[in-house]
Amino acid sequence: MAFIQTDIDGVVIFEPRVFPDSRGYFFETYNEKLFRDNGINVVFVQDNQSKSSYGVIRGLHFQKGEHAQAKLVRVIEGTVLDIALDLRKASPTYGSHVAVELSAENNRQLFIPRGFAHGFSVLSETAVFAYKCDNLYCKDAEGGINLSDSDLGIDWKVPAEKRLLSDKDKLWPSFKDFETCF
Repeated sequence: MAFIQTDIDGVVIFEPRVFPDSRGYFFETYNEKLFRDNGINVVFVQDNQSKSSYGVIRGLHFQKGEHAQAKLVRVIEGTVLDIALDLRKASPTYGSHVAVELSAENNRQLFIPRGFAHGFSVLSETAVFAYKCDNLYCKDAEGGINLSDSDLGIDWKVPAEKRLLSDKDKLWPSFKDFETCF
C-alpha cells in the first residue's frame, strides 16, 4: 500500500493494494493502524456518499471553527477530478491546490486535512463519490470559495458551458474576498 505525499504538506494520496481474482477483487479502503503509521492520526465519525452526472462540480467547501473536518475521499463508480485548496494562512502553500484524478479503476484515495476547501468535478457519465469525515457536519459552520475564481488557476477538466453547479456554490466569495478562519 502506497502513501504518496503531494506538493502540499498534509495532503496525501493513498493507493491501496488490490487483490484481483476470477471472482472480482478485494482491497482495504481504510485501516486505522496503517494510516496512523503513515502520519494520519484522525478518528473518522461520519461517512458520506453522493452520486452525480458528468459536468457536476461540487465545492469548494469547508467547515469552520470547531466543526472543521479532515476527509478521506474516494470514488466507487466513475471518475472525478478531486481538488484540495490550502486555506491555512500560515502555510507556505496558502492558496495553492492539489488536483488528483480519482476513479473506480485506479482506486486512489485522497486524504485532506483540516484547513482545506474541497471540491470535485465529475469526468465520467456518472460518479459515486464517498468520503469519511473526522467531524460531524454542521450547517451553521458551512463555508466555501467560488470554484469559478480564475485567480485559483483550477482546471476542472469540464468546459464552462457543460458545468452543473448548485445555486449555493455560485454564490461563494472569490478567494481574494475570502477571510480565512484557519
